[in-house]
Amino acid sequence: MTDPEAAGQSLPIAAVPVAPGPPGSAHDTVTDHDPAIAQAAAAAPPRRRRRWPLVTLVAVIVVAALAGGLVVWAPWTQPPVLRPAGLAAGPATANSISFRWARPATGPLPDRYLILSDGKVAGSVAGSAVTYRQAGLTPANSYQYRVVAVRGGKRSPQSAALTVSTLTPPMSQARLEGLWEVFVKNVHRSPHSRNGTLYWTLFPACATGACDVVAHVKDGKHSFKMTLTRVGAVYRGHAVVNFTPCGSRGNSIPDPATLKFRVHATKAVGEGQEWVATSWTGTMWWIYKYVSSATFYCTASSYKAILSGTPNA
Repeated sequence: MTDPEAAGQSLPIAAVPVAPGPPGSAHDTVTDHDPAIAQAAAAAPPRRRRRWPLVTLVAVIVVAALAGGLVVWAPWTQPPVLRPAGLAAGPATANSISFRWARPATGPLPDRYLILSDGKVAGSVAGSAVTYRQAGLTPANSYQYRVVAVRGGKRSPQSAALTVSTLTPPMSQARLEGLWEVFVKNVHRSPHSRNGTLYWTLFPACATGACDVVAHVKDGKHSFKMTLTRVGAVYRGHAVVNFTPCGSRGNSIPDPATLKFRVHATKAVGEGQEWVATSWTGTMWWIYKYVSSATFYCTASSYKAILSGTPNA
C-alpha cells in the first residue's frame, strides 16, 4: 500500500479528527460550526458571580476602618456619647470666667452640654458650642468645672476637672465700708495728742465698687462726720472738731482743731461680687490755729498720727 504522505498527497480535512481547543484558537473556530456543541452550550446554565454575605462585608469594612485609625459604628447601634475633652481656661475678669473644650473626635454632635460646678449644674450650652462663660462671681476666687455631653437623653462620662480663677483687682479698687476700729499712734508728742482707738462707720456713696465714703467717727464723748473723697487708691477728708478749749475751765475760749485724713486700703478679699477692704492705713494731722482773748492766748500747733484700721466684727 502506498503512503499518501510519502507520495506527497494530503488527507481530506473532513477525515481528520479535531479536538476542541481553547477559546479563540483555530480549533475553537472549527467547533463553533458543530451544531451539537452549539446546542449544548446554549442549554448550559449561565455562570454566576460570587457574592459575599452582608455580615462578612460589614466585618471587612470595620476591620479596614480600624486598621486606618477610624472609628466606625455599626448602622444598627447608636454611637456612644463621648466624654468631653481638651478643657482649657479662657479670658477672665474679677467677676467672670470662661473656658473651652474640643469637639467630639468622631460621631454626631451632642444635643447639649451640661456645665457642672461643685457637682451641681451651673449652666448648659448647645451641642454646637465649645465655650462657656459665667459671670456674677467673686473676685480673687477659684472655681472648678466639669462638662457632660448629652444626646438623646444619654449622658457622657464627666470630663476631667478644670480649675479657673477670677482676677484679683488692684488694691485701689477695694471698697471701704462697715464698722472699723482705728488705732491712733502719735508721731510727735504734744499736749493735745494721745494714743488711742477711734471707731469709724463707713458708708459708701455708691451701690457697688470703690467710691467716696461718708465716715462717722467717734472718739470717746466726741463724734464727728466727714466725707472721704477717693482719688485713685487714696481717700482724703477733713473735719473741724472742738476737742478742748483754750484757757482754763472757768475762763476759756473755743480752740477748734482741724483734722486732715489720708487713708488707703492695704488688704482686701472677695465678698459676693465685691472686692472689699479688710485693712487700711493712713495718717491724721491735728492743726490748731493761734487764738487769744483779752487775758490769755493759745499758740498755733500741729502734730501727726499714724492710723491703722481693722474691721470691727
